[in-house]
Amino acid sequence: MEAERLEQLRAQFSAEAAGIDSESAASALRDRWTGRKSGLLTAEMKTLGKLSPDVRREFGLQLNALKDEVDGRIAELLSGFGARREAEQLVRERIDVTLPGRRQSSGRLHPITLMRERIEEIFVSMGYTIEDGPEIETDFYNFDALNIPPSHPARSSQDTLYLENGLALRSQTSTVQIHAMQRRRPPLRVIAPGRVYRRDTPDATHNPMFFQVEGLLVDRRVTLGDLKGTLGEFVRRMFGPGTRTRFRPSYFPFTEPSAEVDYSCFKCGGAGCRICKGSGWIELGGSGLVHPNVLRAVAIDPEEFSGFAFGLGIDRMCGLMYDLDDIRLLYENDARFLEQFR
Repeated sequence: MEAERLEQLRAQFSAEAAGIDSESAASALRDRWTGRKSGLLTAEMKTLGKLSPDVRREFGLQLNALKDEVDGRIAELLSGFGARREAEQLVRERIDVTLPGRRQSSGRLHPITLMRERIEEIFVSMGYTIEDGPEIETDFYNFDALNIPPSHPARSSQDTLYLENGLALRSQTSTVQIHAMQRRRPPLRVIAPGRVYRRDTPDATHNPMFFQVEGLLVDRRVTLGDLKGTLGEFVRRMFGPGTRTRFRPSYFPFTEPSAEVDYSCFKCGGAGCRICKGSGWIELGGSGLVHPNVLRAVAIDPEEFSGFAFGLGIDRMCGLMYDLDDIRLLYENDARFLEQFR
């Protein structure tokens, strides 16, 4: 009876093994026949305890022999399919060493970095040094030392991004001029490019984080004419030798007198176009002579020394130079956009 059962199992396994055509099917065959819980041979092993000792010994030997046959056949099938899979993988991944290599694409500088380096190069060639300062400031550096009164709207939480313990993200790079004048005595000429923060709603022309460059010169007998000559030379080097400047009266707490500076449109030469909105002029930034109270805040005698300061928006200048409709493109990290700039 047991011998007939073994022959039936052997024939059944041979028939099933003959129809196996994939590695997954071979794995399923192994589970069906030798799986620990529901394998056919496993189930037969569990019936040995019900047999008499003599029959159990003989049937057990034959059953183990059949299991060895099944294990061997399944291992042969899996080995064959595995070898075939590896051979196919080698064909797919084969490298043709006769083909020319692929050139790796090189990184590009961000357009803001390109503009910042260009501005720095111009001012360094004019005798200025580059200063840096913290982006988190106290009220003294962000407002008090810059002659910004407690009632000024710029000090409200609607404009300034305040942190804990009375600290705030700097709202202009003018804070760096205070640090510079504390560390160094006149005469000094510095520019301070960097990030600044204001509570703005992002749109095509505004961002809560943007880049500025602050300029400062302090020496004896500095006049408004020195400021005009410096910014005039800057725009000529930046936008072309025919670029003109004009100064419009304005107000800033840290300069007196103060002026907004415009330059003639580099695109149309002043005739009027889309970039300059038909006016022929583009706003450069704010400027003026350093207020005496700012000099007093850093222990510099305004009776002996004077100076001028100016602030330029790098993002705005970058958007105009590269004809961008939306400055948010500068911060979206889209490689397709950034790879256009060199």
